[in-house]
Amino acid sequence: MKLTRASGILLHPTCLPGPGGIGSLGAEAQAFVDFLAAAGQSLWQILPLGPTGYGDSPYSAFSAFAGNPLLVSLPQLVAWGDLRNGDLPDESGRDPRRVDFGRIHREKESLLQRAARNFRQHASAERRQAFDDFCALQGYWLHDYALFRALRERYRQRPWNLWPAELRHRDPQALARAAEELETELHWRKYAEFAFFTQWFALKDYANARGIQILGDIPIFVSFDSVDVWANQSLFHLDEEGYPLVVAGVPPDYFSATGQRWGNPLYHWERMAAQDYSWWMARFRWNLTQTDAVRIDHFRGFESYWAIPAEEDTAVRGEWRPGPGEAFFQAVRRTLGEVAIVAEDLGVITPEVEALRDGFGFPGMKILQFAFDGGPANPYLPHNIRPNSLVYTGTHDNDTTLGWWRHLDKKHKDQVRAYLGHGLRDMPWDLMRAALASVADWCVLPLQDLLGLGSEARMNRPGLSTGNWDWRYLPEQLTADIGQRLAELTRLYGRRPAPAAGQNRPGKA
Repeated sequence: MKLTRASGILLHPTCLPGPGGIGSLGAEAQAFVDFLAAAGQSLWQILPLGPTGYGDSPYSAFSAFAGNPLLVSLPQLVAWGDLRNGDLPDESGRDPRRVDFGRIHREKESLLQRAARNFRQHASAERRQAFDDFCALQGYWLHDYALFRALRERYRQRPWNLWPAELRHRDPQALARAAEELETELHWRKYAEFAFFTQWFALKDYANARGIQILGDIPIFVSFDSVDVWANQSLFHLDEEGYPLVVAGVPPDYFSATGQRWGNPLYHWERMAAQDYSWWMARFRWNLTQTDAVRIDHFRGFESYWAIPAEEDTAVRGEWRPGPGEAFFQAVRRTLGEVAIVAEDLGVITPEVEALRDGFGFPGMKILQFAFDGGPANPYLPHNIRPNSLVYTGTHDNDTTLGWWRHLDKKHKDQVRAYLGHGLRDMPWDLMRAALASVADWCVLPLQDLLGLGSEARMNRPGLSTGNWDWRYLPEQLTADIGQRLAELTRLYGRRPAPAAGQNRPGKA
């Protein structure tokens, strides 16, 4: 992956302002693209776009292929004629700075069902054909996803391995009978995906036309309670009843005496290899249609991964197992050609992981909040960063830079001051300037840092299962002055906008 020196902003679409209680893919998203372009930026990094499950984490989705219907713009559904203005939800009682996911799920899913009924009754022949084309083109994942969600609804949101045996084991006759019985539910789920991807590809084309590339995100692991596992049980380490035998995590380290037990089922890599990794190839192909490049979360798991017996409550008792390594990325190259992949290589990374990353030319990540302990050899310090990398002040898993700075002790603050060589009266802009000035080809700044926000605007606190992912910015916070200041630093440090890019997209609404 050859990078051209550029910069951009990290912001998940849920964080956008506007009506409806959650960011969406409508006018506010286009306004954010306009801000990026005016500020001389070339990149918009997002988190995974899938439909979220428990905790509403973008990294815990019901599908690795589907889009999150909560992001559908309701005003655009009105413009299409699938809803009326009077259908739109009441805005009273909302906190515009936070997403109330419980309320949003209830409101939006009800309105999407209404829109789907109206579409079925009144849509033009052209739109019906576009919907049919979308369902046919995406049928390899769409039907199973819609059926999975409908069955979860029927069985009171219980995970798939607690469904009746004939559905748990995917008996073809039982599946066909369920699909017929739940046809209305399947239709609105498919309509919601049609609406999501129509709006998403319109937004991506809008961004590309203004010189903005979108950097997506692929978590290496998938959720156990997902259509991906239910529909592909042989590709995971499961017992005969569908329960995981081993699960993902990381071993004990300096930060955690018991490690981290994530609980994701682990891939049966030998069986995937026998299929030339066809499930993964489809996943990459679809994600790289949606975005211009993708970040692979927990890249090191392709070299080796920590396997924890499923009955263990912590990650202490586990073992390192070899991942698919070079063979996997050779299959990617053979099937898809040269792909735009960024390796999330944070944490304890072995020489073997570095060799895998560098052997395929994948850029890695550097976080400046990690740079100021350990002395001058710290790999995150700007003078140790290599060009083929992405530099961040922090990511969605970090505190905001202002929050980080406020919580630093005097010793570490003095180290930051000594390194940057001035009094640091303008944090977080002081650290953003260091990131922009670095030799890393790409620089990505969280929007919270651009807005100078503290810990109250943090996106995620790893280890906490609730209370995350709900931050939103207010439209008046993103001022022209901030954009002009960012544009000046972008020009000063040679991060000119990249040329526009774009592709043909599947059916439009």
